[in-house]
Amino acid sequence: MKRIFFCLALILMAATAGLSAQQQIASTSDSVPPPVSGDGGLTPGRTFHEWTPRNSAAAPFSRVAFGGGVSSMGINLQAAVIANRYINIRGTGNFFDYSLTNISTNGLNLSGKLNFATAGTSVDFYPFPNHGFRVSPGALFYNQNQATATVVAPGGTSFSLDGYTYYSSQANPVTGNGNVILNKTNPAFTITTGWGNMIPRRGGHLSFPFEIGAAFVGAPTVNMALTSGQVCADPAGTIGCQNVVGNSQVNANLQAQVAKYQNNLNPFHIYPILSTGVAVSFGSHRGEASPVTRSK
Repeated sequence: MKRIFFCLALILMAATAGLSAQQQIASTSDSVPPPVSGDGGLTPGRTFHEWTPRNSAAAPFSRVAFGGGVSSMGINLQAAVIANRYINIRGTGNFFDYSLTNISTNGLNLSGKLNFATAGTSVDFYPFPNHGFRVSPGALFYNQNQATATVVAPGGTSFSLDGYTYYSSQANPVTGNGNVILNKTNPAFTITTGWGNMIPRRGGHLSFPFEIGAAFVGAPTVNMALTSGQVCADPAGTIGCQNVVGNSQVNANLQAQVAKYQNNLNPFHIYPILSTGVAVSFGSHRGEASPVTRSK
């Protein structure tokens, strides 16, 4: 619930800044008086051009947009404000919880949760403002992506740590916990590209933004600990049973196994970003002028 409130607060701050600026801009007039004839009046039978504000592209902070959708980091919420014709400033939040069950590794059974919670900002640059293509450098300044799990070795079953085989006691099975943290680098640089402007430069309010890119979060960090139970030399649990807590040999094998897991995950230091959704923009269309021809 805290992650949801954090994302909503990010959006509300962007909206407040954008709408405040919008009200200031809307209170001014950008009209240019029509041309007149030499005697100060309009020429009969002639037309004149009145320059009417139409597009918000040249009015900084005159429009704000809100969006939602799905991404590789979970449920996606976004807010954007216009900076100029070529640039938007965008804030993004993602959150999602997913239950993990029926996962087995080396004879150990794992169950837990995959938790996504991120927030960041980016600068959306549109080299061709009337088209939706953009390039967006940015940063994740809040990243709590991680997987947490409980570890159980059912009584009478075997499991291995760094090549050594142990049997979990039937009377006192081995249990533990572990996690995989996906936020070694915080804040993390991001770079994405995509299509679809949350604040359309051609007018209109609805858009369907899509983006793809990467967050350079660093290699995941793996942790695991055995917190209770006994290991034995036979499946029946009657020979050479020892507590796992404080057992130097078991702990040394466990740390060696964790190091292998870490080594396998080290190449995955870049997290993919893929998102799609829908956005709605609000605000003044003042800023750019377009000629409107009128007759006398």
